[in-house]
Amino acid sequence: MSSSQTTDSKPEIYTFREEDIQRARDLVGVYHAVTQREQYTRATPDIMRNFARSYGDDNPLFVDEEYGLDTRWGGQIAPPMINIGLTKDLLADPVPKEQRRPSFRGIHVFVSGTTTDWYRPVYDGDTLYSFQGFENVELKESEFAGRSLIVTRIHVQFNQRAEVVQTQRVITIHTERHESKKRKKYDAIEPASYTPEDIAKIDEIYAAEVRRGANTRYFEDVEVGASLGTMAKGPLTTTDMVVFHSGGYGFAPYTPSSSRLAYKNRQRIAPFYIPNEQGIPDVAQRIHWDSEYARSIGLPAAYDYGMMRDCWLSHFLTDWIGDEGWLETMSSQMRKFNYLGDTHIFTGEVVGKRIEGDRYLVDVELRGTSQRGEVTCPATATISLPSRETGLAVLPTAPVELERVAAQMLKRSGELRAEKRRAAQV
Repeated sequence: MSSSQTTDSKPEIYTFREEDIQRARDLVGVYHAVTQREQYTRATPDIMRNFARSYGDDNPLFVDEEYGLDTRWGGQIAPPMINIGLTKDLLADPVPKEQRRPSFRGIHVFVSGTTTDWYRPVYDGDTLYSFQGFENVELKESEFAGRSLIVTRIHVQFNQRAEVVQTQRVITIHTERHESKKRKKYDAIEPASYTPEDIAKIDEIYAAEVRRGANTRYFEDVEVGASLGTMAKGPLTTTDMVVFHSGGYGFAPYTPSSSRLAYKNRQRIAPFYIPNEQGIPDVAQRIHWDSEYARSIGLPAAYDYGMMRDCWLSHFLTDWIGDEGWLETMSSQMRKFNYLGDTHIFTGEVVGKRIEGDRYLVDVELRGTSQRGEVTCPATATISLPSRETGLAVLPTAPVELERVAAQMLKRSGELRAEKRRAAQV
């Protein structure tokens, strides 16, 4: 993304390049080590606590250094979505030119949905690494922005023992920015406003929220059709976005920075910096907190991250599950924007129960509904619960082929690190 240097000039128009689309298709099934670090690289009690609090989660499993010692986990564990803030860079061989990801210069990207599978907890001291690749690429016409490219990426995260912790498949929609401004679909959306009575009703939901915690939820006690309860999130503010970032969502590889670091970042990825109304180059990512910029590309206000709503959904689930259960998989969709000022109410219900081998599984459907009555983030999830007959909830097994790739990448990173040390000694 780039723009002219003065606000009086017309911004440059960007469209998809055919070579970028073909490159994306060619990369399906190709894995690469993640060589950029996220905001954090190693789990600590402070990092786990601050990340959980960044999306409003006070579960003592995640925020209390002592609480987990009395649970089956034997210590504090990280919140499910810690992957978006915790990754250490790997050393890797240079990516061949034909395998480099397309730049999609000037193309707007937003998350449409994710499917995450969790295999084991993250503990204090764990270092996390990652590799990723494209799983699917689809070109289509979008009601919002004309021509769009739907890309599904897989992110595989593993620890210092090459054990896969989780996999996450992320659906991203790439759109041509100038097209979105021509559309009038969102012109009728008015910013939310609240009376003291409205805020009081939301506060009532917050006050009534219940965390299952140490009151173990057993498989046998769960009934199909049972409610998961109610949780509130919002009204969404700029402060929420700031807290979310300060808690760990660093947004690598773009890595918004300030002062001299911002200058250096601007030299590295100049198209990511677009002059604001004062002529100051600022990150295109400000669409998540700068409503003036959001309106300039055809939206009524700044909006949240899809990953923030995934955090909210996982918070809703872990509150219901309790200390002894395990969130095994969650698949979510981001169907509508969640603008500054919007409020979401989360509800859900049990839709099925099953036993697979030694795992006692519960299937649920859940959703976040805005004050407009729109379901913006429907989701499904599968939960492993303890059984009164067999005891502890059993965790799923990570795919062997992915752990093999993880071991190979960790080994190669170590070899390259040793080569660097030897070269430095010479």
